[in-house]
Amino acid sequence: MSEARTAATEQPLILLVDDDPDILQLLSMRLNASGYRVTTASSGEEALASLDREQAAAVITDLRMEPMDGMALFAHIQQNWPNVPVIMLTAHGSIREAVEATQQGLFSFLTKPIDNRELRQVLDQALELGGLGAAPKAGWSDAIVTRSELMFKRLEQARRLARSDINVLIGGESGTGKELLAQAVHNASARAEQPFIAVNCGAIPADLLESELFGHVKGAFTGATHNRDGLFLAADGGTLFLDEIGDMPLNLQVKLLRVLQERKVRPLGSSADQPVDVRIISATHRDLEQAIAAQDFREDLYYRLNVAQLALPPLRERKEDIPLLARSFLDDIAQRTGDAVRQLSPGGQRMLLQFDWPGNIRQLRNVIEQLVALSPAPLIAESLIAEVLPEQGAPALVPLKEAKRQFERDYVVRILRMTGGNITEAARLAGRNRSDFHKIMKRHELDSERFRSA
Repeated sequence: MSEARTAATEQPLILLVDDDPDILQLLSMRLNASGYRVTTASSGEEALASLDREQAAAVITDLRMEPMDGMALFAHIQQNWPNVPVIMLTAHGSIREAVEATQQGLFSFLTKPIDNRELRQVLDQALELGGLGAAPKAGWSDAIVTRSELMFKRLEQARRLARSDINVLIGGESGTGKELLAQAVHNASARAEQPFIAVNCGAIPADLLESELFGHVKGAFTGATHNRDGLFLAADGGTLFLDEIGDMPLNLQVKLLRVLQERKVRPLGSSADQPVDVRIISATHRDLEQAIAAQDFREDLYYRLNVAQLALPPLRERKEDIPLLARSFLDDIAQRTGDAVRQLSPGGQRMLLQFDWPGNIRQLRNVIEQLVALSPAPLIAESLIAEVLPEQGAPALVPLKEAKRQFERDYVVRILRMTGGNITEAARLAGRNRSDFHKIMKRHELDSERFRSA
């Protein structure tokens, strides 16, 4: 434990919230013994009153409480004390709530019964994250092209998570740029000068994946003519990105869980363990909650990988980025080929904006590559874009609530662009008062400053 905690005046204050007095007493004793200064609350309302009196360095709260549950308490803390990290305590099986909370900015969640060492480790990381910390190196997220409010929020979460060493799970549809976001987290972390190694767990045959990850010794199997370090050892000191983790076979999930628990790797065919220091960032397009219910994915491994989560929005929810991405791809192609930069006609750009992009950014890149290859002129015509874009057909029906939400967000974004982020003027155009319009912006995670800078 650090010397900073030896002086009572320097001890960080931890707020424990649980409606079970036995849990409060047990956790208080554990944290006091570890050198923390602890205050407790038996309800969400009592916790908020405590924070009004003295802001805690971190909050540890149970999920299941009455009348205010942990999620409602977290929402109040996020609104009034956004820099206070919150750790949620959940029972096994509360996956849906845990995923929802981490997507909204919760620092971490721990499953009961609480492991004392894990609690201290996560709490120390939360306290580090709550401080100022070192600024990431310049350009850490330059590979991600965006002007989207949703993406700016995800990048801010990524920057904050990078300052700790916890495992992160990135969710999102195929083609949304999960590897780029994982690389950005690595670039912003203290491991930035160490290796970043990515492996697609769904692209490697199951019988080869174990050797690829953990290595093997000579003679471990037919064709193993020499010892080989796996990707865990290759990434030692840095970050290992496990893409499409949901496709990993169950037998390898058990071995991966052991590595995460013990921080040791045993190569295939060996009887000796090798220590390894690797931060794990994983990603999947699958619904792991459904996979766990179908017994295709281990729940204990899920909680180890998903200490914190970043959810990437599909391209159809960040259409303001389509012109930027298209321009970036056109510039990249020109630089690679040595040809002049092609331009999209205004009508062609509108067609790209109207398309829903089920394949997301990857599909947009492929379409731009095809357009450059087929266009006989520097200006890419609307007619050519119409030929290249696949038939979209009738739009898929979505629930009325979702359709209203998307329309409202698109409407507000359009007005904010028109007014350059002037909320008063935007509210006037929308026929709402300023306070109501600001609430609508907050509901859709929109910040007027971004529109002024744009």
